[in-house]
Amino acid sequence: MDQPAGASSIMHSPVARNLPEMALRNNGYHIPCEAPDGWLGADATFAPGRCFVTYAPARREHAIAAISLAHVARALAEEGHTEAADVPLPRGACAAFIVPIGVLPGAVRRIFELSRSLPTAPLDRFAEEVRAMPRTTEAERLIVQRVGQDIFREALMDLWSGRCAVTGLDQPELLRASHMKPWSDCTSDAERLDPMNGLLLVAHWDAAFDRGLATFADDGTPLLSHHLSVSARALLVPATGLGPHLANLRATHLPYLRYHRERIWRA
Repeated sequence: MDQPAGASSIMHSPVARNLPEMALRNNGYHIPCEAPDGWLGADATFAPGRCFVTYAPARREHAIAAISLAHVARALAEEGHTEAADVPLPRGACAAFIVPIGVLPGAVRRIFELSRSLPTAPLDRFAEEVRAMPRTTEAERLIVQRVGQDIFREALMDLWSGRCAVTGLDQPELLRASHMKPWSDCTSDAERLDPMNGLLLVAHWDAAFDRGLATFADDGTPLLSHHLSVSARALLVPATGLGPHLANLRATHLPYLRYHRERIWRA
């Protein structure tokens, strides 16, 4: 296996190895794995997938992060990360991205977040946690539902990096996991636990969205119901400054979002 030119000698320096090692270890990748000379690699402890890191061969102050999960690579590309072209990949990796050295820990953390939340990781975790739980009585079924809702929220916290999808607010206690297609309308646990069926919203946006008083166009533009009072509309969309916008929508969000507009929104 070839390695990026110059990366091998850099990685042999204990000081130089420290940053990529810490980027992996502090951001979910705790189980070292075999990697080509010049790379460091590790498996995630609480998520599927593997991450490799190295220094960029021809760009000073840059690093490369390679990943094993194709769906995570697609998500990173959709978020605007720069793919590293013409870089020999470690065995098992499907894509690599180039980032400034200073943001390597954050990039590895984002890879971990996406690995834990996409595409079926929440459903797999739910199936494992409720496998032995009884569902005979209504109380037992509610307990199972609560487990699913907690897992769904954790997946949205990962997917949206702990920030409201509209306002960017990052106080966890004020954020809610909102279903676009409501839990009770879903026909399967796969729909209920699908992170693409959810938005992480600050409490007042969650309340409006849940009751059909607000929704979003496919481009993220807010759509407000005529049932909202003037003061409520002003709270959601202030008249001054740039209005709120639903950021980072993916194509896989759109069928659920259209369901919300057509079935839940009270235009």
